[in-house]
Amino acid sequence: MTGLVIAIDGPSGVGKSTIAKRLARSYALSYLDTGAMYRAATIYARNQRLDLVDHDAVAAAIENMPLEIVMDPARPRVLLEGSELGAALYSADVSRIVSAVATNLKVRALMKSWQRELIAAERDGGRSGGKGIVAEGRDITTVVAPDADVRILLTASEDARLTRRARQRLGSDDESSLAATRDEVIRRDADDSTVSNFTTAADGVITVDSSDLTPDQTFAALAAIVDAARAKRARS
Repeated sequence: MTGLVIAIDGPSGVGKSTIAKRLARSYALSYLDTGAMYRAATIYARNQRLDLVDHDAVAAAIENMPLEIVMDPARPRVLLEGSELGAALYSADVSRIVSAVATNLKVRALMKSWQRELIAAERDGGRSGGKGIVAEGRDITTVVAPDADVRILLTASEDARLTRRARQRLGSDDESSLAATRDEVIRRDADDSTVSNFTTAADGVITVDSSDLTPDQTFAALAAIVDAARAKRARS
């Protein structure tokens, strides 16, 4: 039996990364944050001093980007030209411009190919030894991994997403922190929705609304879905 593939989609600030890493650790799977790949590509294009509206030039550069993804859920890392990007991935500067790269259709085609290769490798080997992978990000359930064993759309209300992102990035959910994260959450969703659907579940995708759930309750809800899928695979 090939490894298990779990795909988690959803808008900004819904908690995809937190829950995906926890699932990967719990089931001894690898973990792929596809959004981090777009952020790394944005940093690379910026470092190359490219005009981000020049889609052809950006895609040509990113096609040869020296990127390494370490898919350890306990310590996931993204290395560009051999150097770990770390917190730079989530800087305000990158958050402000990442949509310009993420909405580049030529870049998306490249990313889709790379992401599919990474996922396929974990089905039969890779870091997980063939146990599988949890992959999260926009359009992961519909475009990148439509054949995943488990496909989940994780949603939450706008207020809940703003609060979570403010706490994650700034350590507070006071009015100034919420205002500071509003652009990242609301504008990015609006920008990215022009090239991907991450708000409506496609056929076969299970929706989990975490607006009123604690992190533990959200994990339990997703783990129950995963356990059901594993049991079904074992019977087949």
